[in-house]
Amino acid sequence: MSAVEATTENKLQAAARDSVKTVIAASMVGTAIEFYDFYAYGTAAANYFPHIFFSAKDNPTVALLMSLLTFAIAFIARPLGSLVFGHFGDRMGRKTTLVVSLMTMGIGTFLIGCLPTYDQAGVFAVAILCLLRFIQGIGLGGEWSGAALVATENAPENKRALYGSFPELGAPIGFFLSNGTYFLLETFNDSDAMLAWGWRVPFLLSAVLVIIGLVVRVHMEETPIFRLAQEQKKVVKSPLTEVFRKSWKQVLQATFLVAVTYTLFYTLATWSLAWGTKEQGEGGGGLGFTNQEYLLMLMIAICVFAAFIVISCVNADKWGRKRVIITSSVLLVVFAALFPFLLNGEIVGQRNFFANMVFLCVGFALMGTAFGPIGAFLPELFDANVRYSGSGIGYNLAAIVGAAFVPTIATWLSSHWGVHSVGIYLGVMALCCLVAVLSCKETKDVDFTK
Repeated sequence: MSAVEATTENKLQAAARDSVKTVIAASMVGTAIEFYDFYAYGTAAANYFPHIFFSAKDNPTVALLMSLLTFAIAFIARPLGSLVFGHFGDRMGRKTTLVVSLMTMGIGTFLIGCLPTYDQAGVFAVAILCLLRFIQGIGLGGEWSGAALVATENAPENKRALYGSFPELGAPIGFFLSNGTYFLLETFNDSDAMLAWGWRVPFLLSAVLVIIGLVVRVHMEETPIFRLAQEQKKVVKSPLTEVFRKSWKQVLQATFLVAVTYTLFYTLATWSLAWGTKEQGEGGGGLGFTNQEYLLMLMIAICVFAAFIVISCVNADKWGRKRVIITSSVLLVVFAALFPFLLNGEIVGQRNFFANMVFLCVGFALMGTAFGPIGAFLPELFDANVRYSGSGIGYNLAAIVGAAFVPTIATWLSSHWGVHSVGIYLGVMALCCLVAVLSCKETKDVDFTK
């Protein structure tokens, strides 16, 4: 170790670090809100918004499509948010930027629950819904990359992937809270009550998570690696220019590393819900499950997701990020070829809980394996002075490539070509991930201060 490296290491050890509890809370809460919001909004857009904000009487299909288009608005806004927050995150620091992004996201989510309906305000209500959805997307664009940096830049060198699992674990937590909220609401209220006021509850309750997150983030320290970059005057004036000039290849790699996890998540959580509960003439597979039954199965399977995030991150610290993600990509190709047989009513029959739980649990196990190491792998692809911008842009471009139109594409494919075409779609995305990870260098032992 050179004298300069030794001095840098000593400074990092001497720098004040947040406690593990603070790092967990500060990094996890934002991702929890992200997935809580997106799944709550997706459920509302599919089940309630066609009646509340659009006219479902004349043409229910058109009303549903218009409602789902508002779901995609936030995905389109997220890369813009990553440009804005990434710029300030690499210039001003992780802490301040994360506080602002959480407030932006939280205000947008809460106000959706306060909106007037179409009957009360007409087109104005729809316009404000779209605006608030766009604001959500802007805030979300700065969230994940900042949370990942809070975790990994506070981590011991040999535990970056494990610390990187903290924001990743927010995904199953947010998903579980969203599903659980709708499950309880639909258990104790009929459809009229849900349309009258019940749909607002998940959006209003998000304020609790936002307040908790703000309290934690306001009191946390700036990350030691960013403070070191400030001391060494490595902070650049235009991080975005630097990213696209020097790290465009890493941005592309990051996009396709993450895209398959989004495709898999929304295939498991959104498309399969419709496939399992709706009749064939309505875009489903006629499997005969009720909405509540399927939500309960998803809530059980999401626990598998959380467990495999931690398992994969421990393995990524031990064996390397590439080895874990290569393994998950290969297994996803196999899964994509086989899972359609578990969802084919002519083969498994109706209400086959065992076959459906195998599909969900295996799928979420692979989701956790692929998603877990991303929290460390993406930041490690970029230099410290452009890490917020680079990892954020890659992650949020992946949201468009892998998530924005997955339910629509999967529904169209399955209705025209059968459930096996959805498997082909997922398999292609897994192969794209495999190509991306093979083109990357192993980053387990990279100098994270540079």
